[in-house]
Amino acid sequence: MVETETYTIEGPGGDTEAIELPAGLVDVFAEQGEEPTDVVGDIVVQAFAQQAHVVVHHAEGDTPGDLEALNDEMERLFEERFGVSLADAMGHSH
Repeated sequence: MVETETYTIEGPGGDTEAIELPAGLVDVFAEQGEEPTDVVGDIVVQAFAQQAHVVVHHAEGDTPGDLEALNDEMERLFEERFGVSLADAMGHSH
């Protein structure tokens, strides 16, 4: 059995969630010298950016304006963190 390691996410209200991941998995995605928490943070940002994109651009029906605004902000945060637009990172745009 593979050991696990725990990362803790804290919300703005002080609530926390402990996330267990297989030990060593974060290292697979790390660049040399990169801190494990940065890797986990990168993946969280990527996941939210991709999910927001799907909800706004690939869902059936009309998208409420507030979701479009949230997606736009998530795309801005993605680009700020990675130095590349989400459209360029995903290889397509709308």
